[in-house]
Amino acid sequence: MSDAAEQLLLLEKLQVFKIQGRDKLGRRLLRVIGKVFPARIVSVDVVKRYLEEKIYRALESGGPFSVLYIHTGVHRSENFPGIAALRSIYEAVPVDLKNNLEAVYFVHPDLHARLFLATVGRLMFNSRLYGKVRYASRLDSVWREHVRRSEVELPEFVYEHDEELEYRPMMDYGIESDHPRVYYGAPSVDSPVAMYSMRVKGDG
Repeated sequence: MSDAAEQLLLLEKLQVFKIQGRDKLGRRLLRVIGKVFPARIVSVDVVKRYLEEKIYRALESGGPFSVLYIHTGVHRSENFPGIAALRSIYEAVPVDLKNNLEAVYFVHPDLHARLFLATVGRLMFNSRLYGKVRYASRLDSVWREHVRRSEVELPEFVYEHDEELEYRPMMDYGIESDHPRVYYGAPSVDSPVAMYSMRVKGDG
């Protein structure tokens, strides 16, 4: 997919980045679903353009905000953009937004992600950003401590993985292998969006 307009449309349809809900302190949330990021299809320049036009402009007038990053199902060979791409994207974030970012709620971190942030991440990002990361191995802790759950919509596969971790708690640390996953790939712009089913949890 070489046309920038098509790539922008794909990012919009997949809703990789979406401003939705608030955290427990009332700050707006930027929800990021890592698994649906089409890393092998969209260019870094298109991602930066999309964020600038659709996300940064909406956040700039809202004061402090937090990021809810869902790492569930992210694999380096499928949906990880690479270190150079991450650095380029981070450096393009406006300074005011970097200052307004209060917390990054990192959901379902695996061992590789923790090691990456503890080593390369410390060098690639500044220590101030690294200090804002809050790991959450289970959704229950996210809802209880950080995010208003009735305001956030997550794909069904996130809940399914969370439920599986209740029975296989060491899976995310690489001690126990995961069940084989089916990867459906990113949908084309011309076809109906193969979006994952979503679920919103009530506050009950």
